[in-house]
Amino acid sequence: MIRNVLLIVFLIVSSSAISQKTQRIGYIDMEYILQNIPEYNVAQAKINEKSASWINNIDKQQKEIDDLKSDLTNEKALLTKELIAEKEEDILIKELDLKKLQNAYYGANGDLFFLRKQLVQPIQDLVYNAIQDIAKNRKYDFILDNSTNLIMLYSNDAYNISDLVITSINRIKKIEDVKEKQNARNNSVSETPEVVNEEVQKRTDEREDKRAEMLKKLEEKKAEQLKKREELKNAIEAKRQQRIQEIEEAKKAKEEKKENN
Repeated sequence: MIRNVLLIVFLIVSSSAISQKTQRIGYIDMEYILQNIPEYNVAQAKINEKSASWINNIDKQQKEIDDLKSDLTNEKALLTKELIAEKEEDILIKELDLKKLQNAYYGANGDLFFLRKQLVQPIQDLVYNAIQDIAKNRKYDFILDNSTNLIMLYSNDAYNISDLVITSINRIKKIEDVKEKQNARNNSVSETPEVVNEEVQKRTDEREDKRAEMLKKLEEKKAEQLKKREELKNAIEAKRQQRIQEIEEAKKAKEEKKENN
C-alpha cells in the first residue's frame, strides 16, 4: 500500500515537472540481472545447500521432541507425578534449544544473514554501482525496478536498461581480470627466482600448518562429539533402567494392594 502511494506521488511530481524539464526515466529487472550473473547463481547455490543442511538439523531436533512427547503420552499412566514433571521439563529444554538453533540459523544476525552478506552483497554492490554509472553517463533522472512490489501498469521495453547493466558488469569484470593478470605478470617478472621460491615455500608451509590445525580441530571436535554421545547414551540408559524399575515397583505395589484387598 505504501509503495503504491509512493508511486502515485512520484507520478504526480514527475508529471508536474515535465513542463519544466524533460525527464529521462529507465527501469530494470533486478531478478533478471542477477540470474544472468554466474557468480550470483553460484552464491545462491551455496546458500541453498547450507540452508538445506540447517533445515535437516532442525527437523532432526523436532523429530526428537515429537518422539519424547509421544513416549510421554504412552507412558503417562504408569509414571509418577515427579517423573512426568521431569520429562515435561526435558521436553521444554529441548524446545528452547530448538528455538535457539533456529534463531542462530535464520535470526536477524544469524548464519544466513552473514552468509548472504559475504556471498551476495558484493554482487549486489556491483549491480548498484553499474546502475549508478549508467544513470550518470546517460543522464537518467530516475531508474525504477519492476521486480519489486512497485506496480508498473505499463512499461516500454525501449526504457528497459537491464541488458545494458549486464553488459556494463561484464565489461567491469573483464577489466578487473586483465588488471589482475597484468599485476601477476609484473610481480612474477620483478621477483628473482630465490624470492619466488621462498614465497612458494612459505605459502606451502602455511597451507600445511593450516591443514594440520584443521585436522587437529576436527579430531578434537569428533572426540568431543563421541564423548557427549556416550554421556547422552549413558544418561538415557540410566533413565530407562530407572523407568523400568519404577514401572516394576508400581506394578508390584498394585499387585500387593490387590492381594491385601
